[in-house]
Amino acid sequence: MGNTFKFCPLCKYSLRRNKVDGRERSICRKCGWIDYKNPLPVVVCAAINDRGKILITKRNLEPGYNKWALPGGFVETKETPEKACLRELKEETGVKGQINRLTGVYVQKTKEYGSILIIGYVVRASDESIFLNGELKEAIFVNREDIPHIPFLTHRKIIEEAYKKM
Repeated sequence: MGNTFKFCPLCKYSLRRNKVDGRERSICRKCGWIDYKNPLPVVVCAAINDRGKILITKRNLEPGYNKWALPGGFVETKETPEKACLRELKEETGVKGQINRLTGVYVQKTKEYGSILIIGYVVRASDESIFLNGELKEAIFVNREDIPHIPFLTHRKIIEEAYKKM
């Protein structure tokens, strides 16, 4: 879960545990580097078409292999969360859209990545042609009442928020 450094990634000197800003952290005794264990930023989108149907996807990898979810992924270096959201949507499903609004920002602990910071958006799907990449098994636009069980609590919250202001 997350990186556990024994040696400094900058100067390779051994790390020691000490309190910094009121929390136990690993610190380099030579150069002063501090392992802050920041959460990884992730975007998740509720892509909704003009008929009010939402795009759901069946995952082809962990976490949630073979489970239903919303499209999303990691924010990359030098990328805004909004651009990451639209990139991930197009990359995973081929669907194009425009950001409508932010639904919220959520923190979640994961086995694979430690703490992640999830940024949820509502996206107006402008192109509904679906072309899957290898990360997904399936993607389909469904009516709200036809959404299958989604195991990710954060995704369910994003869906709830997306339909609040429609």
